[in-house]
Amino acid sequence: MRNWTAVFFVTPLVEMYLLIEVGGQIGAWSTIFLVVFTAVVGVSLLRWQGFRTLTRGLRRLQQGQLPATEMVEGLLLAAAGALLLTPGFVTDAVGFGLLMPWARNNIAKKILAQVDLRGPVHRPTGVGETIEGDFQRRP
Repeated sequence: MRNWTAVFFVTPLVEMYLLIEVGGQIGAWSTIFLVVFTAVVGVSLLRWQGFRTLTRGLRRLQQGQLPATEMVEGLLLAAAGALLLTPGFVTDAVGFGLLMPWARNNIAKKILAQVDLRGPVHRPTGVGETIEGDFQRRP
């Protein structure tokens, strides 16, 4: 838990420092343009990657397979979107890294390796049970 707390405190400080440094080198307006440009490019790539992941997941569902990798990749894409919309260069770099299919797939596989997908099997109630009774059709 301490690591995440450090990330949430250190990341904004690093981002502010980098934005100030880059702004001092190339100017404030150029820095603002660069931040907005990376967000726009990132979101368009995110949309494309999201549709590809969704299509792969639907294909696996149609084949009767669990699209576990695609579901985790979808969550990673959501995280990438949040990072890309956050102003800053470090968050953009991590967000763009998550947009790379090979990197996202490797991360998803590592996450899934730690999860037991078999789990307990639950039968819905009423399956395999016979209920006696009468019925009438009414117009």
